[in-house]
Amino acid sequence: MQNNPINDAATKPAIQPTGEATGFLPAPGNRGKPITVIGTAAIRDGFDARCLEQALNSRGGPGVTDLVLNPDAHAGYGAPVGCVLVSPTHVYPGPVGVDIKCSMSLLQLDLPADAVANKTVRRALIDAITARTPTGAGKGQRNVKQSRPVTEETGRRVVTEGASAGVCRELGIPPEWALRCEDAFHVGHNQEREDLVARLDRLTSDGKFPKFADKVRQLGSYGGGNHFGECEAVQVADNDRARRAAAVFGLRDGGVAFLSHCGSRGFGHHLATDQFRTLQHHFAQWDIPLPGGDRELVYAPLGTPEADNYLDDMALGANFATVNHLLINALVLEAFQEVIPGTRGALVYFISHNIARRELVGQQECWVHRKGATRAVPAGHFALKDTPYYETGHPILLPGNPTAGSCVMVADAGAEKSCFSVNHGAGRARGRKAAIRELDQTTVDAEFTAHDILTNCRQYPKDEAPAAYKDFNEVLNSVRLAGLATEVARLRARFVIKDSDASLGGAA
Repeated sequence: MQNNPINDAATKPAIQPTGEATGFLPAPGNRGKPITVIGTAAIRDGFDARCLEQALNSRGGPGVTDLVLNPDAHAGYGAPVGCVLVSPTHVYPGPVGVDIKCSMSLLQLDLPADAVANKTVRRALIDAITARTPTGAGKGQRNVKQSRPVTEETGRRVVTEGASAGVCRELGIPPEWALRCEDAFHVGHNQEREDLVARLDRLTSDGKFPKFADKVRQLGSYGGGNHFGECEAVQVADNDRARRAAAVFGLRDGGVAFLSHCGSRGFGHHLATDQFRTLQHHFAQWDIPLPGGDRELVYAPLGTPEADNYLDDMALGANFATVNHLLINALVLEAFQEVIPGTRGALVYFISHNIARRELVGQQECWVHRKGATRAVPAGHFALKDTPYYETGHPILLPGNPTAGSCVMVADAGAEKSCFSVNHGAGRARGRKAAIRELDQTTVDAEFTAHDILTNCRQYPKDEAPAAYKDFNEVLNSVRLAGLATEVARLRARFVIKDSDASLGGAA
C-alpha cells in the first residue's frame, strides 16, 4: 500500500513552523482550523509530497474539524499513516484503514534479562512461540502444531463480545488481562452488543462472509508485513516519574518483556475492503464528489445506514483484534513456560493505533479516527477515571525497530494540542519496493548479528529492515519537544518473530 517517497520541494506544500517540533499547514482554501504538524525540522523536511497531499485532502473532507500529522506520517490509504482525523458528524473508513484495530501489546515476564542471554535458550523460545503462533498472510491454526483451536461458534462470540470473561476463559486467556486494555470490547452503532449480533447474522445470511470459519481460525496469529513479536530487555528511565509510572504499569527494570504488533488479520481486512467497495459504489452511483477526488476517502454521515453498517463492521473487526492480541500473549507465555518452567507473566497494556473512537474534543462529542496514531491521555484526565492510570496516564507503546529499540511513554498535558494522540512508531522512510531495491541483504542481516538479535527468518525482510524506517530517536525527540509525552522505558530487542515469507503484502 505504500507509495515511494516523493520529496519534490517545488510541489510540496510549505509547513509553517510554530515551535521547535510543531508547525501547521493551512486548511484547503484557508477554511477552518489548520492542520497541526508534530515534528522537528528534520522530520518536517522528510514528509513526502504525497503524504502532505493526503493530509490536505483529508482535512478538506465534509465534517472534518481537526487533522493532526504525527512525526511518523507517510503516505497511506486515502489518509496518511500517522494522522488523526476528527469529525462530529461523519465517519471515514480511510483514516482507520484495512487492518482494523492494528495494535500493540506488551507482556511483562518475571525473568531477569540474563535469562535470555544464551543463544540456545533464545532459539528454543523462538521455536516454541512459532509452534503456537503462525506468521504470514493467510496463516492460521492449521499451520502450527500447538495453536489454540477456535471453533466457528467461539469465533462468533469473540467478534460480538470482545474480551469478555467467558471468551477469555474459553480460550485460556487470564480474564484480568481485559482490565489492562485500552478497550477490552466494542459495541455497535447504538452502543449495544445486539447491534453486532444482528450485523453478523445479516452478513452471513446474505453470503457476504462465506469464509467466516476460516477467518476466525486466524485468531492467535501475527500475519505479515510490519507485524511482529519481539522479546525485550526492559530499561526503565532513571528518574522518579518514570519509576512511579513503571510501578503502576507493572514494568520491571532489567526484566524480560514481550512486545507484539498485529491487528484483525484477514477477518478485519475482509470487512474493511467490503466497506470500501460498497461506499465507493454509492459515491459513483450518486455522483458525489470525493475529497481531493480520492476514491479512498469515502465517508458516511452519522445516523445513516451506511455509517451504522461501517461502525458495526469496525467493531466486529476491533473485537477480533483485541482477542487476537490477548490470545497471542497467552500463547507466548505458554511458550516461555515450556522453555523456562515456572515463568509467570502479566499484561502491561494493549492499545490500538488503527481505530475510530467516540471521544470529547473540547466540549463536543466526536469520532476521533487514529490511522497509525496512538491515544495519549495524561494523568488526571477524566477519561482515565476509575482506571489504574488516573494518577500517571496510561502506557503508550511505540515500536521503533529492533536495533534502535522500542519505547513505553506516558502522555504530558501538551498532548491536548494533538487531540490526545501521538505517533504509532517510527514510520516508513522508504516504500516497500524501494527498500527491496535499495537495501543490501548482507548488510541488513549483519546489523542483527552485530546487535546480538536473533530472528526466525533465514533472511530478514529488506522492506522491514531498520533502514526502511525513520530515525526513531528523532521521532521520539519530536514527541518530547512538542510536549506530548515522556519516555518511561526503552525496550531492547533480544529476538524477533517475523513473517519470513516474501514480503510486500504487509499492513501500513
